[in-house]
Amino acid sequence: MPRTKVTVKYGKRSTRTKAERLFAELPQSPVRKPVVVDIDETIASVTEKLSTVQIEGAPKQPRRSPRKSVKRIEIIDDATDSSDTPEDLGDSDYRNSKGDSQDAASRSNDTSEEDGKENLLDEIAGDISLRILTWDEVCPPGDRIEKIAEASYAEVYRVTNERGTSVIKVIRLTSPIKPQTKAQVRSKLVDEEPHSEEDVNGELQISEWLADIPGFVVYKERYIVQGKTSRALLETHQVFQRRMKRKDPGRAQFYPSPSRYLDDTKFLVVELGDAGTALEDWELRNESELWDIFFLEAIALARAEELAMFEHRDLHEGNLCIRQARPRTQRKPGSQGYFGYSGVDITILDYGLSRAEDLSIDLAKPIAYDLERDLGLFTSTHAAQCRVYRQMRSFLLRADRKCLPPEAHKTPYAKGVDGPLCWEAYVPYTNVLWLAYLYEYLLDNFRGDAKELAHFEEQTADMWAYLNPDADDSVPCFGAAGDIVCFAVESGWIREEQLIGSEASMIEREDSIIVSKEDGDVDVLSRRLSKRL
Repeated sequence: MPRTKVTVKYGKRSTRTKAERLFAELPQSPVRKPVVVDIDETIASVTEKLSTVQIEGAPKQPRRSPRKSVKRIEIIDDATDSSDTPEDLGDSDYRNSKGDSQDAASRSNDTSEEDGKENLLDEIAGDISLRILTWDEVCPPGDRIEKIAEASYAEVYRVTNERGTSVIKVIRLTSPIKPQTKAQVRSKLVDEEPHSEEDVNGELQISEWLADIPGFVVYKERYIVQGKTSRALLETHQVFQRRMKRKDPGRAQFYPSPSRYLDDTKFLVVELGDAGTALEDWELRNESELWDIFFLEAIALARAEELAMFEHRDLHEGNLCIRQARPRTQRKPGSQGYFGYSGVDITILDYGLSRAEDLSIDLAKPIAYDLERDLGLFTSTHAAQCRVYRQMRSFLLRADRKCLPPEAHKTPYAKGVDGPLCWEAYVPYTNVLWLAYLYEYLLDNFRGDAKELAHFEEQTADMWAYLNPDADDSVPCFGAAGDIVCFAVESGWIREEQLIGSEASMIEREDSIIVSKEDGDVDVLSRRLSKRL
């Protein structure tokens, strides 16, 4: 089917840098030629109203449109009615890398920034609503705690009790711990350093901006945990380390053993909803999961791009969780569209390296980690995802798709087409790079019928031609996740009605399942409700 190759300026930019101008000169945003031309309402008008993803009925013929607003996803099973019941989302994280924020000259607006940013240290010191708990209160006898991951600067645990399940991210604040033992020194243990207020606030702020977009984590509460470890915490920490060593003998231990905690050791704990299973531990067995996992991530990123100029920058298989939200349905023979049959839901995790900004404030300073502070992220070849970090940095340096080798990333703040690198720039093409990584991961790790895999590859061959970061410069390329979503709708893979729903649909907030011994359930819930009001 013939396509029109157009040059499109992507995203909401206040200025166009040289890198952006050069990238705009590449052939971009491949689109399908319209199949149906007698329908008045275009996808452009539809996407402005996007609220949920509904899965029902037969697909319509695709038609062409530019990228527009992408806001909210909800999946409604074919077997159910069309009521807009929001799906619960959650979180668990996997370790990647570190960064810090960097000021951008000529873009700062100190007043707006401080108005929109909570002072964590003041809150810890003086806000009585931020509870101070012990580890025995976080997980008393009868509750279960399991370490499941190590994120950018936090350990991640799953806590289960009679009130439900939560994932907690445990971030060590500046506080004392016991020194390493001789055995720990010999094992070359690398302690994760306590993190600054700015580091912690950045991810928490991004979490708040994305909290109402399905596909991102559900925030419950945060509190301080102080004191020596509990036996359950120590045991799950040891089990996790043994399991990781078996999977990767060369892996370093980044977080101190809980046996080193003191009475004055403090942690900020962020409690989140439970997202399910990390993609790296999920067994891909049917074609419908390939369609849904890929496009659920694409739609979530597209909406975050529109609402917060969001780039994840670290979206590998450990930072994407999968759960079976509803039964799988069978696609009827001959019906068009492939999206929405698996019954799975996804949750995007860990904004430690992410970039976003508050579009409600003029000239607001974006939140972005300064990845230049740890070039090991780009020079490492330990994991497949390291190449995507290099692809991102290479793009900022060259404004094209050529990926520079590891040895080309040894100079911090190297001069690119716009001068020294600055990670505050909005470059949604980084989301495209991570979607390309996801596409290849899904193909490489599919364990189902080979015929289903071949069918998926055949159907998406045109999309991959434009998604492939190693494609020739003459080949059109996507500039943002939103372009991929439009391509899928225009191809007939996703139906327009699946991207339309009630604007009133909201994600239900979940309450904390952690209750201190001094507080009764009623008092805690009452205080939490008053805070929200």
